[in-house]
Amino acid sequence: MLEKMGEFKHQKMVDEFESNTKDAGRVQIETLRRILEENGEAEYLQRLGLNGRTDTESFKSCVPLSTHKDLEPYIQRIADGDDSPILTGKPITYISLSSGTTQGRPKFVPFNEELVKNTMQIFRTSFAFRNREFPLENGKALQFIFGSKQFKTKGGLTASTATTNVYRSEQFKNTMKDIQSQCCSPDEVIFGTDFHQSLYCHLLCGLIYCDAVQFISSTFAHTIVRAFQTFEQVWEEICTDIREGVLSSIVTIPSIRAAVSKLLQPNPELANSIYRKCSGLTNWYGVIPELWPNAKYVYGIMTGSMEPYLKKLRHYAGGLPLLSADYGSSEGWIGVNVYPRLQPELVTYVVLPDIGYFEFIPLKEKIDEEVLEKTSSTVAYMESEPVGLTEVKVGEEYEIIVTNFAGLYRYRLGDVVKVMGFHNSSPELQFVCRRSLLLTINIDKNTEKDLQLAVEAASKLLAEKKLEVVDFTSHGDSSTEPGHYVIFLELSGEPDQEVLAECTNCLDQSFIDAGYVSSRKVNAIGPLELRVVQRGTFQKILDHYLGLGGAVSQFKTPRCIGSTNSMVLQILCNNVVKNCFSTSFG
Repeated sequence: MLEKMGEFKHQKMVDEFESNTKDAGRVQIETLRRILEENGEAEYLQRLGLNGRTDTESFKSCVPLSTHKDLEPYIQRIADGDDSPILTGKPITYISLSSGTTQGRPKFVPFNEELVKNTMQIFRTSFAFRNREFPLENGKALQFIFGSKQFKTKGGLTASTATTNVYRSEQFKNTMKDIQSQCCSPDEVIFGTDFHQSLYCHLLCGLIYCDAVQFISSTFAHTIVRAFQTFEQVWEEICTDIREGVLSSIVTIPSIRAAVSKLLQPNPELANSIYRKCSGLTNWYGVIPELWPNAKYVYGIMTGSMEPYLKKLRHYAGGLPLLSADYGSSEGWIGVNVYPRLQPELVTYVVLPDIGYFEFIPLKEKIDEEVLEKTSSTVAYMESEPVGLTEVKVGEEYEIIVTNFAGLYRYRLGDVVKVMGFHNSSPELQFVCRRSLLLTINIDKNTEKDLQLAVEAASKLLAEKKLEVVDFTSHGDSSTEPGHYVIFLELSGEPDQEVLAECTNCLDQSFIDAGYVSSRKVNAIGPLELRVVQRGTFQKILDHYLGLGGAVSQFKTPRCIGSTNSMVLQILCNNVVKNCFSTSFG
């Protein structure tokens, strides 16, 4: 009976999604009307002269496009304790912190119960489509999820990452029960104050319930990879814990020790089985299905900046399917993956027309060929007037504008997406890049994807020498004359100078952007520099962000380090063990 009730709930979510996307234009108008009715008293909207109107024409004519910088003074007043209707009709109850990986410091973002409801809607819709393809029974999930530190703003509001605000909500816990995916780990592990101790206990708890685990997940793919890289180092100690029923001394936080110790019982049979399986693996290939035999898939965000981790994740997952999770940001959710069997590299996201009001700025590259030859200007996007959700065109690229229930109005998210098709009348989006994350010196414009492709090309050379790229980032160094690209690589071993030189030249020649190529040919951009950093450097970068109040669940390795990220650049430069400049081009 319970199973049939669950199936009914899931089908209801699918039916609701199909109904909304079939009439996306009407749903968008209704969603904007709801947002403006609920927040009509807000000072921000009143100042702009909206005067309670809720139609799209009035909204667009009165309310300008905005960025975080435009809204920051209003958000700061809220954080400082002003509970008048500033951005929303009802008071903002929480402040979310962005990851801080883009600009080098976390941003304050307004958060309320409506955003929690949106998140649960995304979770339930996504699960309904996943469950049709990979049906789950009552069981558990090995979820590598981590809360972050909380603090009080000057005005007494609780500030934390958006993921932490969600994980602490009752709605989240109830939703996880509904979709039969209770986390193996107790809350004390999820919200522990030490990432390394929490990660150790996630692995341990996952093995205690190894036969009940139906899928392995985390917010981002790199967290799962990091978890199993850690497992390679600590698996024997975990076996000892399970064999003896006593938690390792490396876990020192009393609340975590008490909670996990309740789950631990001496189990020599399980410990011996894990030891035997791990000892029989070749280079840890297929460790996930080996230790969790009833797991049906691995789940997390695997697109955009997560793509470089897919090769390693596939190695750990063996033949287990990798399912890419949904599309959102600290500011709110955008789309859901309704085609879970697609390879992560091909995933698209269907916009949910009832979780916010969406507009799209058409983007086309603005390149003046004459100027390009003289190498004296910057390549830019040529912008047109924003269009509505149902007015976008297949094959075109756009920047997303979001209006949500938490006080963001015509907010430029900074994400560039490509429209790949339509699901009913709602567009299917493919994430392209962050607009602000550009590697540029002169008239060149290389995106995160361009960088990723260059590193992939160099990785093939390194693989021939049994070397693996652990992680990478970049920096446009304008302190030299001419300026040049700097690529930072953390490798699994130490390359000799010949391999390093070959790798550096490969990186330089893999950037095929016209502005870069022409600038290199006339020496308007200098030779590319490769800097190899010592092992553990990117862990230090993660630790830096955690120290700023971030959470592992929200962390993305910054791929282009700008001047606002001086601390991260300093960490990288302080850990360089080898460097090399390219010697040929074209």
